[in-house]
Amino acid sequence: MEQNIQNIPIDIQTSKLLDWLIDRRHCNLKWQNAVKGIREKINAAIQDMPENEEIKELLSGSYIHYFHCLRIVEILKGTEQSSKNIFGKYSSQRMKDWQEIVHLYQADNIYLAETASLLSRNVSYEGPALRKQLAKAKQLQQDMSRREVECQSSAADMREHYYAACKQYGIKGDNVPRELQALVKDLPDVLDKVGTDAARLEEKIQLYTAFTNFVCEWSEPVLPILTFAQKRGNATFYEWRTGKVPTAVERPHVEETPVEAPAEDTIDWGDFSTQEASSEITVDDGIDWGITVEPGSEGGGDTIDWGDADVAPVEIEIVQAGTHCPEGVAKGNDALSLLENAKSRSQFIDELMELETFLSQRLTEMDQESDVVAISQFQSAPRVIQIQSSEHIRGMLSEVQDLLGRLTSLRMQHLFMILASPRYVERLTEVLSQKMKQADILELKAISMVEKRREALEEQSRLEPRVDLLVERTQELKKMIESDISKRYNNRPVNLMGVMI
Repeated sequence: MEQNIQNIPIDIQTSKLLDWLIDRRHCNLKWQNAVKGIREKINAAIQDMPENEEIKELLSGSYIHYFHCLRIVEILKGTEQSSKNIFGKYSSQRMKDWQEIVHLYQADNIYLAETASLLSRNVSYEGPALRKQLAKAKQLQQDMSRREVECQSSAADMREHYYAACKQYGIKGDNVPRELQALVKDLPDVLDKVGTDAARLEEKIQLYTAFTNFVCEWSEPVLPILTFAQKRGNATFYEWRTGKVPTAVERPHVEETPVEAPAEDTIDWGDFSTQEASSEITVDDGIDWGITVEPGSEGGGDTIDWGDADVAPVEIEIVQAGTHCPEGVAKGNDALSLLENAKSRSQFIDELMELETFLSQRLTEMDQESDVVAISQFQSAPRVIQIQSSEHIRGMLSEVQDLLGRLTSLRMQHLFMILASPRYVERLTEVLSQKMKQADILELKAISMVEKRREALEEQSRLEPRVDLLVERTQELKKMIESDISKRYNNRPVNLMGVMI
């Protein structure tokens, strides 16, 4: 029976090892007070140690406990052999110090309580903390790698959006303000080409006019500005307004420097020159203020006498815009072409849309006109209406839509806005540059992610040896404690449970 008990292992939970030793009176409850004095002696003793690699290894990177002290004494027996006296005692102070430390540890099994506490701390705190730091370093590397890819991808997307936006405006994006201004300089040629192509609208205008007169008995002119552009192209607004070709054209100066923003929240995107006034004033310095003044009785020029109260009241005449100009000279908005002038351009686009709507509706009707009533309805229509086919109407519609698209494209809208407000170039440049700035910021973030990943990798490299060393030392400590307890119970096997780091 006693032999059977001898073979039964003693299983002790590591977290309860110290309580187990104290309950069985192997250790004293006040062991910690004694350990403080021992630790002071150890700290003093390690200041004077011989040159020995094994001792250096024992003293580096770990807590010096009783079993280390035993090993140090064994090593000193070899290094301090010459210090023995005739009685076999060591006269070396080093040996005396460490032997005293060992004896103090053995009193009341203080060493067993301390090593049990150390083992429990390694298993419950030190090991998990190091593992947690190591896992955090590895997770941080993964996060930084993922975020680096995200930043690089987002930066590439921002640059792609930037160049896509520049492509919409018809520029490369190397120097946005200069390229936008260059586009504006080319705008008159683009508009002249549209005006030239308007000559092909003759047949469409004739069809629309004939259809309107036939269906509605409409006698007023239809599509007046398209009719004019079809004959005269992108002529000056003066010619459209007066019906006469100007003898001279004085184009307005386009302001290129930033101007103050309007007080109201609305922006007039249509006009890119000096606003057309409803009344003007003419004086000798050439500035038109919208008011004409009677010539003075004295002096050669038009003057205003402000000093004499007895002078007869000055007569002010309000005249229509443009009438103050010399005969045949196109100035201000009159000097702009039909498609440059905001007012006539809007009317031109409106009439193009009107013509487009008519052709679209007519095409739909022709596709559905298969009954006798519908056919007989147009028997008395003008020949230009009767000879049309669906395919021909579709071709005319395509040409109208092409002209309309060239005037209302996003690129053209922005060009007209630039002409209307020079500050729009600044705003557009800022909007576009923000995309590149964000791309640069994201690339810098990607670089910082690389640096953080490198730091996390260094942290991992620093922690892994510490974890391995702690595991190794903890396993050694476990075996030593198991062996020590086993000797106390007639070499019964002892298992410390839960020793995992």
